[in-house]
Amino acid sequence: MIIGIFVAFAAGYFIRKTTSESKLGSAQEQAKKIIDEATQTGEAQKKEMLFAAKEEAISIKETAEKENNKRRSELQKMENRLIQKEENLDKKNASLDRQRDRLEKRNKDIEAKEEKLNGMLDEKIAELEKVSGLSKDEAREMLIEEITKEARADAAVMVRQIEGEAKSEAEKKANRIVAQAIQRCAADHVAESTVSVVNLPGDEMKGRIIGREGRNIRALETLTGIDLIIDDTPEAVILSGFDPIRREIARMALEKLIIDGRIHPARIEEIVKKSQKEMDAQIKEIGEQACFDTGIHNLHPEIVKLLGRLKYRTSYGQNVLKHSEEVCYLAGMMAAELGANVKIAKRAGLLHDIGKAIDHEVEGNHVEIGVNELKKHKENKAVIHAVEAHHGDVEPQTIEAVLVQAADAISAARPGARRETLDSYVQRLADLEKIATSFDGVDKSYAIQAGREVRIMVKPEKVNDESMVLLSKEIAKKIENEMEYPGNVKVNVIRETRAVEYAK
Repeated sequence: MIIGIFVAFAAGYFIRKTTSESKLGSAQEQAKKIIDEATQTGEAQKKEMLFAAKEEAISIKETAEKENNKRRSELQKMENRLIQKEENLDKKNASLDRQRDRLEKRNKDIEAKEEKLNGMLDEKIAELEKVSGLSKDEAREMLIEEITKEARADAAVMVRQIEGEAKSEAEKKANRIVAQAIQRCAADHVAESTVSVVNLPGDEMKGRIIGREGRNIRALETLTGIDLIIDDTPEAVILSGFDPIRREIARMALEKLIIDGRIHPARIEEIVKKSQKEMDAQIKEIGEQACFDTGIHNLHPEIVKLLGRLKYRTSYGQNVLKHSEEVCYLAGMMAAELGANVKIAKRAGLLHDIGKAIDHEVEGNHVEIGVNELKKHKENKAVIHAVEAHHGDVEPQTIEAVLVQAADAISAARPGARRETLDSYVQRLADLEKIATSFDGVDKSYAIQAGREVRIMVKPEKVNDESMVLLSKEIAKKIENEMEYPGNVKVNVIRETRAVEYAK
């Protein structure tokens, strides 16, 4: 059995070997065949690729030669153009050289002619100076003077024409607005006074007011700061003082003492304190009533008190509270006519003189004091500006500020509103006439209408119609700069030529 297995194994091994060798021989032949075919195919492809590469190289070479030829052609053209441009530039340079030579020659000719003309001009000027008897500078001054006169005459004509055109409508409208506002506003005028009179039930009361060794009158004067004048005036005592509020307190206290009948220092002190409290309450009521009458609301309580104090303050004989109310009404009416802010105009008009309530207690003019008080109490900026500008301390920037200025001037200039002493009145008229007669060409001048107008007669041989316009402006400007006056001053220049002959 073992032998059989061995024989079978050997037979199998032999058979496998024989089969493998036959397959190997067949595979080698097939591989050789494939290699031969691949070799033949590669040789063919190699030849084709070489041929294609040669053709492509030839094509690239031809293309490069074409491009080179094209670039050579373009370069040749560019070179030709550059050569042509150089030739043109050379021609232009040659032309410019010729022109420069001609210009230099012409300049030399012109310089020679100028020298010749200057010499001739000097000769002519010398001849003219000899003939006219004037030097060159004198002739120039004379010419300038003549031109200046002609220019001033032309300017005067133009000024008169322009002013006439501007005033033709503006003056009518302004006059209408102002006249309407004045007619609609009628305010009372309160005269200034530095004394108050207290009536007595009898002359024996004077002795009681004086008291033993004058102690009662001294106590009353010390507590009120007012002088009591007890003279021969029957049944009357005069209170004198420049502070109207203190004078009013003294009057109230004295009347209470007279009614009470108990007059001694302790009682005087008590009554004066009581009168002071009553005055404070009265001042507040007056300020509130002024606000109610003018329709101004939301004022700070301290500003209201200052308004009440204005009732006892006068300026040039004009009651300041009445004046402020009048300015308020006038400014509001004019603002309504012009379409401006009526509330701002009225508020600024009422408060424009608020500083006068305490100007004797605080340093500075009433405009500065009023502005500071309004700023302290957070008043409207537009109102503060109008108050600050109403006397021209600053330039008005709003129409309301201008209206307050105008209303203030109207109220102050209203006939009977203000009072001035005879000496100052006469002096103002004399100053007006003196300023007018100080100008060359003025013959006579007359201040008329209580100083509201100065009428000027000029010499017709020295002042012509055109220069009258400039003369009136110069006189008005000098009056503005050198004088102080309420309202406006009309400068009326009159020129007339009269021919007189007598029949014999």
